[in-house]
Amino acid sequence: MTSLSESIETMFEPARLAVAEGRIPGVTLGLVTAKGERSVLTAGLAQREPESIPLHRAHWFDLASLTKVIFTTDNLIRLVEQGRVALDDPLSLHIPDLRQYETGAAERRLTIRQCLSHQTHLPAVEPLYTLGQDPETLRAYILQRNWKSGPPVYSDINFILLGILIERVTGTPLSAVDLSPGLTFRPDPASSVATEFCAWRGRMIRGEVHDENAFALGGAAGHAGLFGTVDGVLDYAASLMGGQRFSAPSMADLMTLSAGTRTLGWEIAHPGWHGGEGSSARTIGHLGFTGTGLWIDMDRGVAWTLLTNRVHPSRHSESGIMALRRETGTRLAAAFKQD
Repeated sequence: MTSLSESIETMFEPARLAVAEGRIPGVTLGLVTAKGERSVLTAGLAQREPESIPLHRAHWFDLASLTKVIFTTDNLIRLVEQGRVALDDPLSLHIPDLRQYETGAAERRLTIRQCLSHQTHLPAVEPLYTLGQDPETLRAYILQRNWKSGPPVYSDINFILLGILIERVTGTPLSAVDLSPGLTFRPDPASSVATEFCAWRGRMIRGEVHDENAFALGGAAGHAGLFGTVDGVLDYAASLMGGQRFSAPSMADLMTLSAGTRTLGWEIAHPGWHGGEGSSARTIGHLGFTGTGLWIDMDRGVAWTLLTNRVHPSRHSESGIMALRRETGTRLAAAFKQD
């Protein structure tokens, strides 16, 4: 096997090209092994408009939907281990006012496990921010809404509900939950990577959550709102890979397919997935809309995160981010060949 520094240089070639061609302003790639070895490379800009700001290793990235796994799934598994919730509890056991005016509503029967693995009738996303409500009223609306029924899809609504559940069980706002170094809901804007010029807010977004619904909910929600440095993300991956975060039974639950390609929160490797070709069967990963991603190959003992600001200054352009993610993962698999 090649050295870690040689491996990351090979993996980083497609990202360097994407930056050089102007498809993505900036990119950071980080690798960490189960033995604790670590390597990080960066290229490009933390901000292109209205002025250029070089990207550095210490910059905060809006992790977008990585919030779902690094924060929400993580906290729920901890609550399970503490005996405060069970995966097959209905949401209504902990949120008794969920659809409280219709006790037979389908939402009252949804379980924590179903929401974690995106096996519900809830829609992918709704423009809740357009309702113009304060965060607490918006939470109340979400709990009482009669959601249109449909087939199971990857859904932000699932995780918004799970975020509300965590707040109810712990009695603590999500924004006040203790986080490890390198993770936060309130980054320093001056040290943050810019995302998009938001037509709704009328400004370039930097150091505040890109996701409109998370912003409308106060900045921290179950589906989005978490920021991280590359080292903060790698620290989390290393602790999960090394077995320091959860008990063995909880790790077994986390790695077990719930339905399709979904485990609890995460997606597991399958042909054509975003983690590239050659991942071991025990590789989990997740993406973030802003251009982030995290993958953990349990069998190889290596994790990698690709953090970009591909939505800067606008999401309405083709950055080639999916091809970049797959090529990066494929190169890792080739570098870390299994016996």
